[in-house]
Amino acid sequence: MKLSIVLSTQSAQFQAATFKGELETNLSYISSLGYDGVELAIRDPKLVDMDHLESLVAEYNLRVPAIGTGQAWGEEGLSFTDPDPKVRFEAIERIKSHIPGAVRFGAVIIIGLIRGIVKPGVEQSQAMDWLIEALRECTASARQFGVQLALEPINRYETSLINNASQGLELIKSVGIDNFGLLLDTFHMNIEEPIIEDSIRACGMHIFHFHVADSNRWYPGAGHVDFKTVLQTLAQVDYQGWVSGEFLPTPDATTAAQRSIAFLQSVQSAQQHEV
Repeated sequence: MKLSIVLSTQSAQFQAATFKGELETNLSYISSLGYDGVELAIRDPKLVDMDHLESLVAEYNLRVPAIGTGQAWGEEGLSFTDPDPKVRFEAIERIKSHIPGAVRFGAVIIIGLIRGIVKPGVEQSQAMDWLIEALRECTASARQFGVQLALEPINRYETSLINNASQGLELIKSVGIDNFGLLLDTFHMNIEEPIIEDSIRACGMHIFHFHVADSNRWYPGAGHVDFKTVLQTLAQVDYQGWVSGEFLPTPDATTAAQRSIAFLQSVQSAQQHEV
């Protein structure tokens, strides 16, 4: 099990980015806890010194499994499904601008809330058409460089587009490009999936990345999600990717990060002893 945790490269409104800013301090701490990698939330690659970032990540012996893009929605309102074609174009271009960084780090590009919502006056079918069109363009561009895109089903209280694994699988069929898959997140799954483990089995090889947070969006072990069976099911479907913590910095980021890795490692250790 390869463990990572989310670090935003700058301050951000998104609450569940466990660490924000202070790159060297946070990378050093993440590494000291024993994490294998750090998932980077980057609003706009133009605002980041990628050479410096790469050197820091290497200095602390970390890898970057994924790049989060949702702050382009949260901070700038960019989305694939905005009624304004200029906004849709800028959202597509923003995702394409992450491709060089994804190549550099060998990372998956995450499609979170930049997919947007169904805005007033827009039909659901029209929003879906815009979403599919944007995803096809972005995944086709990324495919040339061997980069994968993973869309995250997000609960109904945050978006009206692609809330669960079943909808995500249908979207994969509609996009029809093999470097497009899903990011499953236990927080959202706890809300939307009847049985989390069944949804993991259904998605199988289409899971490109995996987020963990407990039922209350705190660190794993602070709520009621059964991470023992979740991790067992990931192993059963031969998931070879990363398990990445995206949870609230509660009671604070450092404590949450420490408790998360300790809990997940204890679950894994118990499973190994059972075998």
